[in-house]
Amino acid sequence: MSDHADHVHHSYGTEVMKELIPLARDMRRAIPEVMQAFGNLSAAVMKDGALDGKTKELIALAISITERCDGCINTHARKAVKRGATEAEVGEAIGVAILMSGGPATVYGPRALAAFREYAAQEPPSTSPATQPGI
Repeated sequence: MSDHADHVHHSYGTEVMKELIPLARDMRRAIPEVMQAFGNLSAAVMKDGALDGKTKELIALAISITERCDGCINTHARKAVKRGATEAEVGEAIGVAILMSGGPATVYGPRALAAFREYAAQEPPSTSPATQPGI
């Protein structure tokens, strides 16, 4: 059982995305204007503002857990890594998701942590000033 758990821990993110990426491409071809508009909305929302992008990614990750959306979990786990989130910050975001949605978040929270760890292992740590404590 431990070997299986280790395998899932190391491939949860990329395995989910391998399945979803071709489906998303098909949808972009089917409804390009809608998907372009969604992409524009995402870019507008996730840029730094009163909340920095890292904080927004952590919020999106917590919401992804409460919504039980594997593709969302993986997208926002990967983007949280790119924005310099730490495992401790992700852990606290998962805690908020558990508070807000209870038992289901105890299933999807570990998925988010596994995806974050997988992407963090692939990405060099961020050195941007926005990742400094207190900013």
